[in-house]
Amino acid sequence: MAIAIQPFDAVLDHATPNDFVYFDPPYHPISATSNFTAYSRYSFDSTDQKRLRDVFGQLAKRGVNVMLSNSDCPFIRDLYQGFNIHTISASRAINSNAQKRGKITEVLVTSG
Repeated sequence: MAIAIQPFDAVLDHATPNDFVYFDPPYHPISATSNFTAYSRYSFDSTDQKRLRDVFGQLAKRGVNVMLSNSDCPFIRDLYQGFNIHTISASRAINSNAQKRGKITEVLVTSG
């Protein structure tokens, strides 16, 4: 097993039935102030989110066990309808507004 830096869709060249793949992409913004998605010089926008959903679906059809975490928002819930969507609670300790720190909901999407 090796770790490599590759585009997320490169997993399609390697994953086989019963493998487990977890995606932790830049979360889709849920507000105007939470739109930081540029972890590198390349941003991760709604088009990328849709491409990731397509890869997720292809892997699931192959029998790969797939899981993904993301924002709990209508856009993500709509993208992954038909898959198992689980609401989880997560803590956030970083926010410029101390009143907005604390528990938020996120989603975990699973293929099975």
